[in-house]
This record gives sequence, structure tokens and C-alpha cells, in this order.
Amino acid sequence: MPNLMETFIAEYGTSNDLRAVKSPLRICPIGAHSDYQGGRVTGMTLDASVDMVYAPREDNYVQIQSLDFPDKEIFSYGHELEYIPGFWGTYIRGAVKALQQDYVLKVGLNAVVSGKLPIGGLSSSAAVTTAYLMALCDVNDIQVSKMDIIMYSHWVETEFIGLKNGILDQSANVLSMDNQLMVMDCSTNEYEMINKGENFKDFEVIVVYSGISKSLIGTDFNNRVDESRVAGWLLLELAGLPLPTLEDVKLRDVPIEVYEEYKDQLPERFRKRAAHFYTEQARVLKGAEAWAKGDIEEFGQLMFESGYSSFYQQETGIPEMKQIFDILYGAEGVYGARPSGAGFRGAVIGFIDPAYKESIKAQIDAIYPVKYPEIKDKYEVNFCVTEDGARFVNVEELI
Repeated sequence: MPNLMETFIAEYGTSNDLRAVKSPLRICPIGAHSDYQGGRVTGMTLDASVDMVYAPREDNYVQIQSLDFPDKEIFSYGHELEYIPGFWGTYIRGAVKALQQDYVLKVGLNAVVSGKLPIGGLSSSAAVTTAYLMALCDVNDIQVSKMDIIMYSHWVETEFIGLKNGILDQSANVLSMDNQLMVMDCSTNEYEMINKGENFKDFEVIVVYSGISKSLIGTDFNNRVDESRVAGWLLLELAGLPLPTLEDVKLRDVPIEVYEEYKDQLPERFRKRAAHFYTEQARVLKGAEAWAKGDIEEFGQLMFESGYSSFYQQETGIPEMKQIFDILYGAEGVYGARPSGAGFRGAVIGFIDPAYKESIKAQIDAIYPVKYPEIKDKYEVNFCVTEDGARFVNVEELI
């Protein structure tokens, strides 16, 4: 496949002002399905990324070529930009509309963009949106903070696309630092970066792509968000506490004492959703402590517990991803694993001892494609390390 530079020159010709941005894919080791409830989450970024080279153009047109999808996206800032379900160009459209709420965009850009891992479960949507926002601000001399980028990106997914998610994906993508664990309180947007303890063993991140990809908006994700809100609303009602509108309910605002007292009165579905949230919040705090003291075994066990809760309490898994999770759970050299992203498609991630890479992959290859032969040519096993979050880089770094 031609690289970004070659494609850029072929599409737009040479440029004396060529620029580049690297926007890594993210994982959430612990804290699943907590951000949209105002809970605490963890995050970090990988050395797998969405990369883009771009240059300003003299008119107000945006033209994007993707190496991963067919067709081009081209429009001017004056066009009415609509959300098109399933179209990769949706995210550049959303990025433009987000910025136009506060700024007048005058300088367009030419760009070529590409990702390095299969899409699904690692929040490639947040990564590419961040890349677009950074490039648009750069060519238009717009000064924004990291938190501004996070909030604009979140607007794209919630208001432009209609996904009811929180700010985990964008925050991990933008704020992460190599060898550090981001812990964010999604009720206040306050966060801390925790250095890993000095006795932390070497590890790599295994990313097992299930072969199942589809837009998150087409899954039951939004239903799980609503079910969590109903669980919180019912707990408040049982406790005789003031009732906000359902859209404003967050389990983080329901004291754990209320949950403990009234959880058994919740219908099973909503009891499970609440159980996942409160136990996951405890795991985030324990995970932060384990990370700081350098205990990867304890951290990994918490990842496994998070995975089980995601499958059985939040009920977000699919059989293919549960199979991968079970293989990793039983494989020697795996510290911990859990489904990545919302769990309805995409990847299962894990922390592994690098000495066991080949044997872990061999176990996956021996079981998974036999169980699911229809996707034997689609799944992938990749190994990654952690890396800094989204940033501008020299073009040469992407060659």
C-alpha cells in the first residue's frame, strides 16, 4: 500500500507546507461503561494510530483521501454538512460543524488519512476526529486547549452522530502519556496521570480483532445507556429522593449507600446494570493503586473482573468476543483481559508477558477460527506498546 506521502503527492502534488498529526488508538483497561454515568475511568494510548498528512489550501475547501476507504470527501465550509450513516467522511463533517459553533473557518486543507489496525473497539472514531480537529485548528491559527479538543470531539459523536457516550474515548486519546495511567472523573472532567510503579513488570498489549465491525450507533449501546439511567432513576424513587428527568440521571449521583439498601428491589435487568457500575467504580480505584505500586498481577485480575462484569452484568458482549476473552483468560502469560470499547463488536484487549506472545497467538489461532470459520480470514492478533496521546509530528515520522 502506498504511504501517506506518496498518496498525498499523487492526489494534490508537492507542497512546501506539508504537516502531520498522529492520533493514537486508545484502550480502557478498567472503567467500562462508566463515563456516560459520570463515573471514573482509566485509559491509555497505543503505538497504533490514525495518521494524517495535510497542507493548507488557498480556498475554503476541505478535501480528504482515506487509504482505508474508497471515495474522497470534498466540500466547502459554506456547504450544509449532514450526517450520513456509515460514511467515513462523517467525522470530518462533524469536526467542521463543531468548530463552526465558535469560529469562522477560512483556510481549507488537503489531507490523506489512514489507520494502522482494524476499526472497532479501540475508538478509531475519536482518534480520527481528534486528527481532523487538530489539523483544522492548525491551518486556521485557532488556539485551543486539550480539553477543548476533547469537548469538540465529544460533540461530534453525541450531537452530530447521536451516540450517547461519555468522554472516555476522547480524553484517553488526547491526554494519555506513555507509561502512565490516565484516571478521569467524568463527573468533573478532573484527571490525573499515574506513573507505573518501579517494580511494574514488562508488558505488551494484545489486541485481538474479532472480525466483527459495525457502527456503534447500530448496536444496543444506546439501549444500555438508557437502562443505566432507568436503574438510577428507580434507586432514587425507592429512596424517596428528588427525581430529575430521565435524561439527567447518572448512577454516579446516586449514593452507593442507596444502591446497597435498595438494589434487591430493582428488576433484574436494571439490577445488573447498577451492579456493573458500582463494582466497576471500585475496580478503577483498586486498579489505580495497583498501577502505582507496580502490581501488574493485581491490575490484570481487575481487568478480568471488568471483562466478566461487562459480559454478564452490563450484557454487552457477543459470542465471538466472549470466545476470545475465554481463550485469553486460560492462556499462560496473560495478566488480564477485557472486551474493548462497548463490547458489541471490535476487539478484546489484554496485558501480556512478552515472553509468551507466540504461544498466546498460537492458542487463539488454534481455537477461534475453528469455532467461527466464517470470519477466519478477518480476525487479527496484534501486539502493541503504550505511547503518548494525539500530537503533531514531523512528516518523516509517518513515512
